[in-house]
Amino acid sequence: MKKILVPVDFSEYSENALKVASEIAKKQNAEIVAVHMLGLSDAVITKEEDSMEGMFFLKLTQKRFVEFLDKDYLEGITIHQAVKNYKVFSEIDDVAKEHNVDLIVMGSHGSSGLSEVFVGSNTEKVVRTSTVPVLVIKEGSSFNVSKAVFASDYKLESIEVFNRVTSIFKLLNIEVKLLFVNLPGEYYLSTNEIEQRIANFIIHLHGDEKILPEDITIYSDYSVEKGVFNYANRIKADIIGIPTHGRKGLAHFFSGSISEDIVNHSKLPVLTVKI
Repeated sequence: MKKILVPVDFSEYSENALKVASEIAKKQNAEIVAVHMLGLSDAVITKEEDSMEGMFFLKLTQKRFVEFLDKDYLEGITIHQAVKNYKVFSEIDDVAKEHNVDLIVMGSHGSSGLSEVFVGSNTEKVVRTSTVPVLVIKEGSSFNVSKAVFASDYKLESIEVFNRVTSIFKLLNIEVKLLFVNLPGEYYLSTNEIEQRIANFIIHLHGDEKILPEDITIYSDYSVEKGVFNYANRIKADIIGIPTHGRKGLAHFFSGSISEDIVNHSKLPVLTVKI
């Protein structure tokens, strides 16, 4: 892991993310890219008479950046600053690609629900649109984690996400517990069907990651969200890892809406990777 991106809006939530990013950066000898979305209107940018106003906001942001990043816990870490005029936070993925980052760390509200913390959008949109893994940090700013739950449907299209998530957890020295949530209704699978899907998934796994069918816990619940949370609570997990399709309304085990619900309501940090 070489670069970590942290969106900054100068709030306590983005500082929580910055602190966690600093912990990871020190362990991985990585750099941090701090980005602020200025979000000025097109009128301010294009009208000549408003150019002074745009320059004022830019200078103000740069000054706040210097003050915000003047933290003892960032000592010894290479920090890159970026101020963008994007007005929709889905464009954070462009910033991540521009700087070739390996991970995005974002702060958000706790289980009471996400609100519009960042200019023009929120954490949910980043989770839905980012092609880079996103680590969402909730209340608190310590990243003292040792056990993770990774939930998947174990379809073949999820293999790449499985490899990416487990490699990140391994890099961070986090033990991973694998989970399949069996649902009632149209998504219900018999034990035999689940075992066949898992066996097929394992056969097609590549790389050094070796798992056995018994390494995956089959847990029945009324929704994916409840299953993930209840199992995480049962084993006292510190973090949750989930894939996301990035689209709402998709008839899929981990459609965008399900993943966002987990990110939204989880009290634990959540690592998401887009399929």
